[in-house]
Amino acid sequence: MPVLFETHYHPPIAFFGELIGNQTLWLETQEHYRKQTYRNRCLILTAQGVKPLTVPVIDGNRSEKVLINAVEIDYRQNWIHQHWRTLQTAYGGTPYFEYYADYLHDIYVQKPRLLFDLNLAFLRFYLRCLRLPLSLQLTTEYLPSYPSFLPHVPTASVLDRRDWLTPKTAEPDRKSGKSYRQTFGKDFVPGLSILDLLFMQGPAAGSFLT
Repeated sequence: MPVLFETHYHPPIAFFGELIGNQTLWLETQEHYRKQTYRNRCLILTAQGVKPLTVPVIDGNRSEKVLINAVEIDYRQNWIHQHWRTLQTAYGGTPYFEYYADYLHDIYVQKPRLLFDLNLAFLRFYLRCLRLPLSLQLTTEYLPSYPSFLPHVPTASVLDRRDWLTPKTAEPDRKSGKSYRQTFGKDFVPGLSILDLLFMQGPAAGSFLT
């Protein structure tokens, strides 16, 4: 069954868990940008606990009236350096940080103008890392809800997961995946970015999604 999601910045592990067993991922391109969501934010684990990393966008207050595929990243702020230093501090000692670091850094330094393009570049990378050979499709019109099918793919039902995952609400009933050893704390912390799982489990990360 095709799955419909909005784009996320370093998506949560649950995002990828929902893709298991599916062949097609549709990404919403015609919605309006929404602040304080995973569209420009991810959650990582640090020595001080869970920390959000947020990509600044130009005219943040007014950007909610802009289509997601037109929202521009604000490079006037030194956010890449801040995010990268935070990732190095939090995960530099993990088993697989060096394994993925160069690939991730290469995407950052390309400095795509649009938030959508940055998220898409990271998403393609993660799908390869997790060995999820999905067909990636982009919507061409916005529908508030999908009764049971995509209008441009009338024979296929669709699982609408837009705004199913948010940083501010408790996680929904979902494919939670397996717990794994994390860098800090004694209790397992759910709801983190896929980065946390990749840096700890490397090529075996895909086996922790179900």
